[in-house]
Amino acid sequence: MPSAPEARTFAADLPFKFVGGDAAIDLVNTVDWTANGLVDDRLTNYERLIEWASGAELVTPRLGQALMMGRARPKGARQALAKAVALRWTLRRLFVAIAHGEPIPPDALAELNAAVTRAMVRLELAPVRGPSTGTLRWSWAEAGEHLDSMLWPVARSAADLLASDDATRIRECGAADCGWQYVDRSRNGLRRWCQMAVCGTREKSRRRAERNAAAG
Repeated sequence: MPSAPEARTFAADLPFKFVGGDAAIDLVNTVDWTANGLVDDRLTNYERLIEWASGAELVTPRLGQALMMGRARPKGARQALAKAVALRWTLRRLFVAIAHGEPIPPDALAELNAAVTRAMVRLELAPVRGPSTGTLRWSWAEAGEHLDSMLWPVARSAADLLASDDATRIRECGAADCGWQYVDRSRNGLRRWCQMAVCGTREKSRRRAERNAAAG
């Protein structure tokens, strides 16, 4: 598999956006995929990875605090971040192929299947905490002990999405130098932008300027 491209610029101060309609797509959208390479990568360190996972509701506050202790294990934290970046690239390749009606890259699919296998062996049923009894929920075994455990639900979410009818609704933003993706669940299926207030407005302004320049 082609190695993940390195980001040209990083942006620790930019907030994460959750506009993709799926956690796996939101991971892809943690960097801008421009014609000049990867720009404004928001996954600048392990702490930011946990921040993203918390915002995506993949980890509870309690698990997030446990994972934050990974700062005392810098090598493991760096490895977890590298795995997140590699998974992001794998998902990007798969989602782009689907969005553009291209063949699925077999090496990317094999890598996702491997990630799904690693994740699903950790999935188990566990009792629900609280006063209720006899109620079970899905849980990730020993998640607090594995610094990359926030990637397990990402792999599962990606697999569920790709195996569903929504896979045909995966789109790439129509704006230049964005590259963000989303699941188009609009009623008419004609959504064009990852964020209308950002990319949609920017593209309309650009086209208006081009028309004015041509008319002038």
